[in-house]
Amino acid sequence: MSKTTFTIKRDELKVIMERVFDAPRVVVWKTITDPVLIPRWWGPAKYPTTVDKMELKVGGTWRFISKDANGNEFAFNGVYKEIDPPKRLSQTFNFKPIGPGHESTETSILEETEDGKTRMTVTSVYKSIEDLDGTVESGMEAGARETWERLAELVATRK
Repeated sequence: MSKTTFTIKRDELKVIMERVFDAPRVVVWKTITDPVLIPRWWGPAKYPTTVDKMELKVGGTWRFISKDANGNEFAFNGVYKEIDPPKRLSQTFNFKPIGPGHESTETSILEETEDGKTRMTVTSVYKSIEDLDGTVESGMEAGARETWERLAELVATRK
């Protein structure tokens, strides 16, 4: 089974995640862009997620809300910048607990491999080292790894 790689490039203000999913690119694309499926894989399983808004068009906005057992909300939101199905998705990314003004740009590249699987690379670019460090320190890596494990399980059932 493929594992998620998580690389922090502080000198470039980037975090790069990569994984090979056992499903065709079109299946991975549909899974990451379907508001009905997003709650099944987004974020740690212990935090149920709701898709509050998802306008999948350039300039459209998105907002997902995860809740902990005490009802505390963790909101994620942004604006779609580029959509090129099923190859590329770029959006701004804000995580409410870190606070306003700490927006990053997240670009997902989906490449079909020769054996019919999909390599997905997500690059998050930050405006400052403080933004990058704040996001990483918020638990980004653990949350992202669990998210991608859940995504891998889901796409494998949708082949």
